Amino acid sequence: MIVYNITVNISYEAENDWLHYMKTVYIPEILATELPLECRLLRLLTEIENEGSTYTTQFNFRTMEDFLAYQTHFQPVLQERHHELFNGQYVSFRTLLEEA
Repeated sequence: MIVYNITVNISYEAENDWLHYMKTVYIPEILATELPLECRLLRLLTEIENEGSTYTTQFNFRTMEDFLAYQTHFQPVLQERHHELFNGQYVSFRTLLEEA
């Protein structure tokens, strides 16, 4: 199992709009590719005080090939749209994990 983890710190001002977008647009569009098996959206509870809230979105892929197909064919457009909507209101990083 391959886990694609996206961690985002979103400004408090944009948080509600961002959550709505993630739940109603971003995540459903990725799941519609039928490449990830499932998705979880989680809020970090042990956060130090900063300028926003931190969330992680985890997509489980059956194989590395499925992840690479997503990354090649779908990720650039979806990532760019997210950036256009929330530019300057978030910072993020991505990690790729393998179930042991």
